[in-house]
Amino acid sequence: MSAFGKVAVLMGGTSAEREISLISGKAVLQALHDKGVDAHAFDPSLRPIWDITKEGFARVFVILHGRLGEDGTVQGALELMGVPYTGSGVMASALAMDKWRTKLVWQAAGIPTPKYRMLSPQSDFTRVIKELGLPLIVKPAREGSSIGVSKVRTANDMGVSFDLAYRLDPLVLAEEFVAGQELTAAILGDEVLPLIRIEAPEGKYDYENKYFTDVVRYHCPAGIRPAVEAEIHAAVRHAFEVLGCRGWGRADLILRPDGSFTMLEINTLPGMTGHSLVPMAARAAGMSFEDLVLGILERAQLG
Repeated sequence: MSAFGKVAVLMGGTSAEREISLISGKAVLQALHDKGVDAHAFDPSLRPIWDITKEGFARVFVILHGRLGEDGTVQGALELMGVPYTGSGVMASALAMDKWRTKLVWQAAGIPTPKYRMLSPQSDFTRVIKELGLPLIVKPAREGSSIGVSKVRTANDMGVSFDLAYRLDPLVLAEEFVAGQELTAAILGDEVLPLIRIEAPEGKYDYENKYFTDVVRYHCPAGIRPAVEAEIHAAVRHAFEVLGCRGWGRADLILRPDGSFTMLEINTLPGMTGHSLVPMAARAAGMSFEDLVLGILERAQLG
């Protein structure tokens, strides 16, 4: 489609999620080609980002996962170049990538999120366990795709789990474990797409099971009472907007047996692989993968 001009699909990068970004990027690139868009792969780990202006790209579809891709860094560079791009802007990208600061904003806005403590090498792990209980979750604050995330079942596991997360990020969260149904909500523009309920073996929805196995079961429709789903949709929109997010994204949450729910995080650049959740929700809403990709591109903007 000539209306979009020459489009760069920003993929790859240097983060721990490079492999997933390349898979997502190739799928996005093929979808744009299928729609007649003049789209080209662009890996900023292989060439200077400033080549985007030199080569006359009119828009950028950002599908870089992880640091230097969805943390506001690339978004800031594109703002300086004056090239419209997909997804959230600089501030929202930086906030959503940081699970600690996301929680601070959500707490201030009255959005439910699990209790947590920040960890450091000097932390009293025994006290943290007493405050949050077991099991609990330990995670790096600024990684995605469940990289570095551990479920701590015993006090003896705490040190190993902290070390794993700390090697990836000096900001480490210990978070209370919330039992319930794991849900995800895709957002496109102002619309929350049908919820997906995730059923992973032994609750282990980790990096391997997210992308490279077929053992996880996904339920869409999620089988939740309409009134509860409507309440979740409204909360997801609020959680998305209060961070300043735009364009598209995905919220992860837990629905407790008593019908209450709690927000885990917002992903401003979700995966677009064969196992990914946003395309799954779009299909349930009657939207093809190609139309989803085009809808995201149409929402590219600056500022």
